[in-house]
Amino acid sequence: MNLFTELPDATLSEQVQTLLARGGTRIERIVSRGQASPAGFWYEQAEHEWVVVLRGQARLNVAGQLHELRPGDALDLPAGCRHRVEWTTSEEPTIWLAVFYG
Repeated sequence: MNLFTELPDATLSEQVQTLLARGGTRIERIVSRGQASPAGFWYEQAEHEWVVVLRGQARLNVAGQLHELRPGDALDLPAGCRHRVEWTTSEEPTIWLAVFYG
């Protein structure tokens, strides 16, 4: 599989594809195009998440601190960490790789 080919159409909604799920670890390819978290919504998941932007741009709000993400930028989000997607570019697909663990 090539992470940059055969991208799903994310024009109307973010697209999530599980690439691997094994032993308490899950790896997802997420494709966004202009999406953001709904107003007032925060993720606070029970698992840790390491996320990297492979293509495109995004802005994450992590417990009130904004992070501008461009290709190669990564964040580790501990379990229970309040975070939300403030913005993704609509100019091109934003391709994320997310690893959920422990």
